[in-house]
Amino acid sequence: MLKQSPSSLLMVRPAAFGYNTETATSNAFQFVPDIAEDEIHRLVLQEFDQMVEELRKHDINVIVVEDAKNTITPDAIFPNNWFSTHRDGEVILYPMEANNRRLERREDVIAILSDHYKVVSITDLSFHEQNGKYLEGTGSVVFDHQNKKAYACNSSRTDETLLLKLCEQLRYTPVFFDALDQQGNPIYHTNVMMCVATELAIVCIEAIAEEDQERVIDHLQVGGKKIIAIGYEQMNAFAGNMLEVENNKEERFLIMSDRAFESLVNGQINAITQSADIIHVNIPNIEQYGGGGVRCMMAGIHLPKK
Repeated sequence: MLKQSPSSLLMVRPAAFGYNTETATSNAFQFVPDIAEDEIHRLVLQEFDQMVEELRKHDINVIVVEDAKNTITPDAIFPNNWFSTHRDGEVILYPMEANNRRLERREDVIAILSDHYKVVSITDLSFHEQNGKYLEGTGSVVFDHQNKKAYACNSSRTDETLLLKLCEQLRYTPVFFDALDQQGNPIYHTNVMMCVATELAIVCIEAIAEEDQERVIDHLQVGGKKIIAIGYEQMNAFAGNMLEVENNKEERFLIMSDRAFESLVNGQINAITQSADIIHVNIPNIEQYGGGGVRCMMAGIHLPKK
């Protein structure tokens, strides 16, 4: 059986982090800054470096790549949207909705991975941008690798036909559904309302359209996942935006932000810690102005080592 958790992470240290006007229309988690840009950038670099330090303190392998200096990419800190890696040595590149996010795709990053891991093939889906169809990596798609399923909620950034193409290639079962926020708007990325770990699934079930809820729950339960239901307030605190990771000793950790951790109740924390240890990090400015959380910052590396 395939492992659910990556054993390494790739993170991009930002050079031009900022409020991205091109993504704001579809990202309700993103807020207009109320402090100066250079101050935001200073705070974000501090948050990024402290997060990397905390992960490494737990013996988690983190590859840090510096953001490209010759382009302005305000969301480069969220690399999980433009590529994913798989146990068979495959790398997949994804089509992105915002023009300035397409600049985040970098051949040199894939070359860095190739230095340490076996990259057998690269599938580039980015040409679908020309037809206005998008699928933004593991933001749009939450993979259950153990059961070969791909969960995705419908939004302008997540096209069902591309999900079906991806699943056909990977031989995964697609689980496509509608999910709305409290204002009735589509949730922009699946990974802000859902996390699938080895034994658990943390899901904002009330956000899922009523006609889709039973089907999604059935898929998770048939796959052996214990469901921890979170509410809208917890989802808005990025409690769905978590990632389970293995360290070099094959110990499991569920990584989340301080804000997400503080939104959880004791019963939820106890259920999580029966399966994995919790690491929570403080990234308020990244969440507030970038509209993404810790899971978005980590590209899981599932490739076989050389």
